[in-house]
Amino acid sequence: MTTEHSHPHPRVRRGGPDDPTVDRSDPGPKVAEHHRAGTALARIPYPIEVRTLEVLARTWINPRMVRLTLGGPGLDGFHTHQADDHVKLVFPDPDGTLRPPVPAPGGMLTWPRPSPLSRVYTVRRYDAAARELDLDFVVHEGGHASGWAVSVPLGERITVAGPPGAKSFPHTYDHYLFAVDATALPALARWLEESPQDVSAQVVLETDEECEHAYPLAERPGVEVIRLTRAGGPSRLAGTVRGLPARPGRSFLFAAGESGDIKPLRAWSQDRCDALFTGYWKRGVAGLED
Repeated sequence: MTTEHSHPHPRVRRGGPDDPTVDRSDPGPKVAEHHRAGTALARIPYPIEVRTLEVLARTWINPRMVRLTLGGPGLDGFHTHQADDHVKLVFPDPDGTLRPPVPAPGGMLTWPRPSPLSRVYTVRRYDAAARELDLDFVVHEGGHASGWAVSVPLGERITVAGPPGAKSFPHTYDHYLFAVDATALPALARWLEESPQDVSAQVVLETDEECEHAYPLAERPGVEVIRLTRAGGPSRLAGTVRGLPARPGRSFLFAAGESGDIKPLRAWSQDRCDALFTGYWKRGVAGLED
């Protein structure tokens, strides 16, 4: 998740990431076991923490995406075990007042009201030994977080909350399909690095501009990447996925990006494959929550 995604604090769903009654202890082994032997999508909650990190480095991945490396002692104890895990960046109010969430019982956070300005981003990389966390930002006009990522001085501090837990899909499927745009590149890239060496997958990646295909992805012998560029035209993402020949065995679809572009795949995937859909953003809508 690399675009502006305002995330109000929704109603509590029993068993969901905001349920204070679920067991959040020691999630790493639980996710690893589900990857090894699970048979379907599972929600595995983490203890949700808030921490203050320092901006250590800024790296341009391509002309439309910038990476910030955050770090420091505040990263100790950080949990991330699934490729599309996300954190919230919490920004000060317009008058400069910072109103971060505070720890609550059950490994939860209590958020102030009204909610502070926050944005959600995918964890691209976490290095516990180096105390480093990488987040990638799609740069676009008018985006609060993307503007901050481009201009924030190195050494400045930022409040980070989460991740709240994993939507874990196992490594036991025979084949994987990815229908993604540029905002899902961090999750895709991390999954390619962490999945089994003999994985079979097809990736349909659609970007707004050709330069966005310069994002580095690990090359795997069993993975085919189909690259599309909108260049101002209509999306071909869903149509291209639907046109792929069926593979034998059990398949899993990971669809993430612009909400309207991936929506046609919801009906298509029913009775065809297991799936996880995440609408990271929607054209013309600020602060989408999918």
